[in-house]
Amino acid sequence: MLIRAAHYLAVSIDHEGDVPVYIQLAGILRERIRSGDLAPRRPVPSKRSLQQQYGVAGGTIDKAIAILREEGLVRTVIGRGIYVTRPNERKV
Repeated sequence: MLIRAAHYLAVSIDHEGDVPVYIQLAGILRERIRSGDLAPRRPVPSKRSLQQQYGVAGGTIDKAIAILREEGLVRTVIGRGIYVTRPNERKV
């Protein structure tokens, strides 16, 4: 598990690239979910944590999470946060 976490810390956002930052962030988080680094029924890291880890703005995080929510990979629990969905809860 430590190897996985270290791998994701090394992933960075290309702020100068052609791919929008929110799309890059959604891709990183999607891969973390699919690999199990972000486990089902566990919370997604806080906005502040993601801002610090990837050097992005809060609005960028909101857009990335919206993509993942549309894909069925995460869900919002009012008053509690954003959680990774279980595979059987996900859209096909």
